[in-house]
Amino acid sequence: MIMQERWRAITHILEADKRLPLSGRTILEVAVGGDSELARLMSLGAMPTKCTRVDLLSESTEEGPRAYPNTTFRVGHAAKLTFPDAQFDLIFLSAVLSSIPDHHTRYAIAGEVERVLRPGGALLWYDVRYWSPGNRSFRAVSRRELRRLFPGLRTSLQTITLIPPLARRLRGATRTLYPMLAAIPILRSYLVGLLIKPGGDRAQGPADNRTATAPTASPLDQGSGTFKESIVWDHSRAGRAAQPQS
Repeated sequence: MIMQERWRAITHILEADKRLPLSGRTILEVAVGGDSELARLMSLGAMPTKCTRVDLLSESTEEGPRAYPNTTFRVGHAAKLTFPDAQFDLIFLSAVLSSIPDHHTRYAIAGEVERVLRPGGALLWYDVRYWSPGNRSFRAVSRRELRRLFPGLRTSLQTITLIPPLARRLRGATRTLYPMLAAIPILRSYLVGLLIKPGGDRAQGPADNRTATAPTASPLDQGSGTFKESIVWDHSRAGRAAQPQS
């Protein structure tokens, strides 16, 4: 149910911002393992030849080329993207930055994403907004931090997704109770929406002109491997949570 709810919201958001269908748009999915969302984007009109997925984990890109031979799959650091400036119309980050608790790396990824996004383009965002007392290895991303990470983008976000531990407890009552509980804003644990880069035909308002401030010494430059080692939060459990039992 969580997955269906998420993609209903994403479809509505893209449609409301007049970005559907996705045909003809250049699309980048940035990932840190897990299943690709490209198939769902293609169901909204995205063309396989216009789609690219960059993943830190090589094992996550092994199946992709076989399923989508006309789509580009790359293994690499999202903090060091090899694309030219203003390359993509839409960039999708789903549960990426919360999987990377290292402060320097998060800023590096945000800077690269903003760099390769075209003026008028949008960052499609889905990530957790609450800290988990039982898992200190990941870091939630609040609205305030999003504005710090992407100071040049205009945010348009909404809350979604019932807190996964609570959703998993619903079991057979999911179909009845999930919609009721998810209607309570404080119980929605994720943010979903668009961060829009001003300029081009899609600019819709002034950007936040505050300057992001990040520490200067990055573990990526020290060769510590922190970027890969810091990926510890398994968001796939959230995607599988609250599935009605037969």
